Amino acid sequence: MAIEYSLILIKPDGISKSLTGNILTKLSEADFEIIAAKMVRVKRELAEKHYKHLKDKPFFEELIKYIQGEYHHRKKVMALVYMGENAISRLRAIVGATNPEEASPTSIRGKYGRITSKGVYENVVHASANPEEAEEEIKLWFEPDEIIYDIYPTKIQTFTNYSKRVWA
Repeated sequence: MAIEYSLILIKPDGISKSLTGNILTKLSEADFEIIAAKMVRVKRELAEKHYKHLKDKPFFEELIKYIQGEYHHRKKVMALVYMGENAISRLRAIVGATNPEEASPTSIRGKYGRITSKGVYENVVHASANPEEAEEEIKLWFEPDEIIYDIYPTKIQTFTNYSKRVWA
């Protein structure tokens, strides 16, 4: 079995429904290690980069508003990086199908997700789909020093008045 990394997002609907503890408990039952975690107010630029593969879909604007918390009183997302054996496929099984109506009732999305009257999937969580997507998403949501292990190559970059570690 291979050690993998996955981005997990607890989306604004999950936070506004006070599901964070339930979701973390469900994920912890699978024996993964959290190697990064933070609360994020999602700016439009980050939302658009995260959902760039859906840019041409008719629901793109609704999706951007959703991840930014425009439909909920909690305008934040909890971003986490999980590490473990075959983490991506195992986490996606726990999370469930993207469409909450198609997700197993024992999965997070099956239990807590819904489809709005506008057709937006309020599916409570996001989980990376494959190793390439995981790397891209983790680098988008986290700086190297926010992750407790060095999981991808880094370099030192000098800025005008300071230096910091950035993704290589």
